[in-house]
Amino acid sequence: MSATPPPRHPKAPPIPPHPGLEILEDEVVWAQRFALQRVRFRYTRFDGAPSGILTWELWRRGQGVLVLPYDPATDRVALIEQFRLPALSAGMAPVMTECPAGLLEAGEDAEASARRELAEETGLAARAMAPIGRFMLMQGGCDEVVHFFCGQVDLSAASATTHGLVAEGEETRVITLPAGDAFRLVAENRIENAPAALSLMWLQLNRARLRAEWIPSR
Repeated sequence: MSATPPPRHPKAPPIPPHPGLEILEDEVVWAQRFALQRVRFRYTRFDGAPSGILTWELWRRGQGVLVLPYDPATDRVALIEQFRLPALSAGMAPVMTECPAGLLEAGEDAEASARRELAEETGLAARAMAPIGRFMLMQGGCDEVVHFFCGQVDLSAASATTHGLVAEGEETRVITLPAGDAFRLVAENRIENAPAALSLMWLQLNRARLRAEWIPSR
């Protein structure tokens, strides 16, 4: 009698079917907080011919959220700084300037998750949320899809404070700066992570509209 295989990691379901895709092997090779899947497959090329057999490692992270806090009244943004071991391993400064972000809990609404992460990592509360978009960050090796938002906050009395969940060993330091200064950081490549840079470029394009919508007297 064969042993019953262990249940699959909840974040590593089998690859869904797709026309022209043939899955030859699908194995979860690591199953801790996140899962790592090894998949052998072939797919149909653009010319209609079958591809060769490929073996890919797929990091399964699920869905996440990011929020750029913006105060239209003072025209300032809030960003966070935190230590990132992968940045150090890549030869970059380990303290990165970022936007508050995190992972969706099971069954959690994306906007509700963004509000929660904003409060946990900055102590701020969003009066309104504007969706920026839904993006993959590492489509060559990770399935994570991140929902980006811009949150209306009050930064009139904001100061440099630290936040984060103690249980997760998280420490985030809040910095506030004029929106124009943040845009210059992107232009000078001093924001070295794509999600924060993308969010700030979106704000640069939509800033006038948001100020008109979020400040009734304007």
